[in-house]
Amino acid sequence: MADAAPRLKGLVEQMLGTPLPVRIRAWDGSQAGPPGAPVLVVRDRRALRRLLWKPGELGLARAWVAGELEIEGDLYTALDLLSGLIWERGEDARGLTQALRDPEVRAAVRGLVRLAGPVLPPAPPREEVRRVRGHLHTRRSDRRAISHHYDVGNDFYELVLGPSMVYSCAYWRAPEAEGGTLEEAQRDKLELVCRKLGLKPGQRLLDVGCGWGSMAIHAAREHGVSVVGVTLSQEQAAYARKRVADEGLTDRVEIRVQDYRDVADGPYDAISSIGMAEHVGTERYLEYAQDLYALLKPGGRLLNHQIARRPERDESAYRVDEFIDAYVFPDGELAPIGSTVTQLERAGFEVRDVESIREHYALTLRRWVANLETHWERAVRLTSPGRARVWRLYMAASALSFERNRIGVNQVLAVKTPEPGGSGMPLRSRTWNG
Repeated sequence: MADAAPRLKGLVEQMLGTPLPVRIRAWDGSQAGPPGAPVLVVRDRRALRRLLWKPGELGLARAWVAGELEIEGDLYTALDLLSGLIWERGEDARGLTQALRDPEVRAAVRGLVRLAGPVLPPAPPREEVRRVRGHLHTRRSDRRAISHHYDVGNDFYELVLGPSMVYSCAYWRAPEAEGGTLEEAQRDKLELVCRKLGLKPGQRLLDVGCGWGSMAIHAAREHGVSVVGVTLSQEQAAYARKRVADEGLTDRVEIRVQDYRDVADGPYDAISSIGMAEHVGTERYLEYAQDLYALLKPGGRLLNHQIARRPERDESAYRVDEFIDAYVFPDGELAPIGSTVTQLERAGFEVRDVESIREHYALTLRRWVANLETHWERAVRLTSPGRARVWRLYMAASALSFERNRIGVNQVLAVKTPEPGGSGMPLRSRTWNG
């Protein structure tokens, strides 16, 4: 008798103490749950074994990456419905321990064990980061982390990011991006950064974490500055150098494979750091800010574009997202915007402007997901089925997190203000004409 789905639904609801908002279809073809809801497809009972051995987000992620779990219907709706149940409840080990004191929950777990079959833990998917012992955010560990995320293949990123090859939040003109393209919104973001930095012909710009060279090329071509772009990714650097050569800008743009901590040819008139500081880590952030401060001329400007999380009541309770850490950004850490501003000020900067563009990132991520889904078969060929599933889940879940104000993204403009106090900023800086 095909009854795995009704049994699974009942056991999950018994554990959670609330109705399951999605429909389940199990490996034996059985279905259960509210009609018309998105369908959580459990293709293999190995998914249950993963959850038993690693309850919560990482167990679910492993099953998703391995193709043992899928969603039919609207992915965003399904993730939104599930996020308040399995996702968030399961990642709190203390909450799980408390729940297991309930006899009904213990009985449900025993039922899941019987339904899962042999309970030896399946090996993690090969896309999961293999941890190497040692300190976080050394030059060596940062190179490994950056390589895991960015050396996936330039062709793959072209599919997802589109012609702009900008892997950070775009800047949309309309609330719903009506009539605008992703490429136009990314160009507007690059131009916004240049205007905030007040770039002028003949100045020197350092682009920290330069990616595939888009910011460096835009600043040199449109504002006449000389640019040094640094990245730890060999693939990014090769791609960026070719783009620079194709644009005829080799006399004004230099792309280096170099750690920002090793840049020693300052001072620069301006520094852009777009979507890079998330890799720095809490313990290293003041050092990061001090290094950039030292590389600027007096009066020079820093534009720091960075994802932020909501502050915890007890900051010691903050834990890095397990799925992101294992499959997307190894060793990445998010900080509240207040902490970022404080560290920049401790390094000596005068913070002149903070602009939240949270909603813009949700729009950007939805466009990236659409690009990936449109080119799904080719994306799978270029990487692996598991890697493509990682990116689809990561970007869709991140879009929802920005929309629900769980995380944000901010552009912080800071100045290395000289001793006499003249910042060089226009009186009405939000026009970004100076």
